[in-house]
Amino acid sequence: MKREFLKELSLDDKVIDKIMSANGADIENTKKSLGDVDSIKQENESLKIQLTERDKDMKALKKQAGDNEKLSNKYTELQGKYKTDTENLNAQLSITKLNGALDSALNSAKVRNPKAIRGLLNMDNIKLNDQGELVGVSDQLDSLKKSDGYLFDEGNGQRYEPKGGSGSDDKNTVQDLVNVFKK
Repeated sequence: MKREFLKELSLDDKVIDKIMSANGADIENTKKSLGDVDSIKQENESLKIQLTERDKDMKALKKQAGDNEKLSNKYTELQGKYKTDTENLNAQLSITKLNGALDSALNSAKVRNPKAIRGLLNMDNIKLNDQGELVGVSDQLDSLKKSDGYLFDEGNGQRYEPKGGSGSDDKNTVQDLVNVFKK
C-alpha cells in the first residue's frame, strides 16, 4: 500500500503513519513467512532426495534379501540332499561290509560254492554287530553242513595210494620195448 493512496482518502497523517506501520509489520511478517517457505522448499527437496535414495536402498536390500532367500532355500535343499546321500552311502557301506564279512565267513567255512550257499542262507537273520562281527551266520552254516555237507570242502579226502604203486622192478625202458617191436 502506498501513502498517496491513503492521502487521496483524506486521512490524517498520524493515521496514515499507523496504517503504514501496521502494513510494514505485515510485509515483514510475510517476508519472514516467505523465508520460511524457502527453507520449507529446501527441506522438501532434501526430503525428496532422501526418499529417492531410500527407495534405491530398499530395492537393493529387497534384491539382496530375495537372493538370500534363494540362497537359504538352496542351502536347505542341499542339506536335505546331503542327508539323503549320506544315509544312502552309509546303507551301501553297511551292505558292502556285511558282504565282505560274509564272504570271509564262507571262505573260513570252506564253502565250495559261495553263491549257492548265499541262496540257502536267510539274509534277514544275518547282521553285523557294533564290533563288525557277523551274527546269525554260524548257526545257519552248521545246519547246512549237516543237511548238505557236499557243499563244503571238509578236507577229509583220502590220498590215493595204489597197492604196489611204488614203481616197477622191471628195468626195461620204453626204448627197449620199441626195439623189440622193430625186430
